[in-house]
Amino acid sequence: MTREELLASHAAGEREFQGADLSGVNLSGANLEGALLGSANLEGANLEGAKLCGADLGGAKLSGVNLSRADLSRARLPLTYMYELNLSGANLSWADLSRAQLILANLSGANLSGANLYRTELGDANLSGANLSGANLKEAEHVNLDGTIGLFVNITVQEVLDRYAAGKRDFSGVVLSEADRKGLSMIGVSMIGVNLSGADLSGAFLREANLSGASLSGVNLSRANLSFTILDGANLSGANLSGANLDGVNLSGANLSGANLSKANLNFATLDGANLSGANLSGADLRGARLGQADLSKADLSKADLRGAFLRGVKLTGANLTEANLTGAIGL
Repeated sequence: MTREELLASHAAGEREFQGADLSGVNLSGANLEGALLGSANLEGANLEGAKLCGADLGGAKLSGVNLSRADLSRARLPLTYMYELNLSGANLSWADLSRAQLILANLSGANLSGANLYRTELGDANLSGANLSGANLKEAEHVNLDGTIGLFVNITVQEVLDRYAAGKRDFSGVVLSEADRKGLSMIGVSMIGVNLSGADLSGAFLREANLSGASLSGVNLSRANLSFTILDGANLSGANLSGANLDGVNLSGANLSGANLSKANLNFATLDGANLSGANLSGADLRGARLGQADLSKADLSKADLRGAFLRGVKLTGANLTEANLTGAIGL
């Protein structure tokens, strides 16, 4: 079947393409929403940027397929073999990937929020910058080619520390039980999509960590050192970050609504597009910080230092700026 035949049939309302031979076809940017492509042959096809939301690809042959930046939200891919697939930047939110094989797949920057990864094999998959918030990682396996097993299981902080001491640094997707650990100290670890909601990690030292897409709502990180840590897309709603060192941290797109950031050090932090509505930033050091398009409505910025901060497009409705220092701020 050619690209033209497939798209014409889809545009006419046809959705059933099970077992179709689409090997090597260029379908980049194609709209195939809701298409039923189970057991179809798509080997070597180019689906970059294709719209496949709600599509059924269960059991499809996908060897060599390019799915970078494709929209696979709510798509069905259970039991599907996706060895070395390029899914970088793809939207897989709420997709069913249960029992799928994603060994060596490139999922960098992919959105896997809410995805079903039950018993999914992710050996040596590239998950850098991926958003795993709310994903079901129960019994998912991260068996790497060197024989080590990843941590998509419930483990204790002590087990993480023991593995850290043994040289392990990648704890992406870990679900921690008994997460409270004041003064926790680890440098340069990758904990993409980790769930630490409500944990007491006051005084923790997590410098240069990757906590992209992490679930940290209500966590206590007061006086913690998170300098140069990646927290883009993380959920920190209601978190306590008072007095924390967040120098150079990346919080772009993060949810910090209602968070306590009083007297926190946010020098040169990146907060573009972050939700800081109702947050307490009183006395915070935001010199040189980037806050482009951030939502600071009803936030408390009293006595905050915003010298040289980038504030273009920022929302300040109802914000308290009493005695805030805005010298040299850009965009106001």
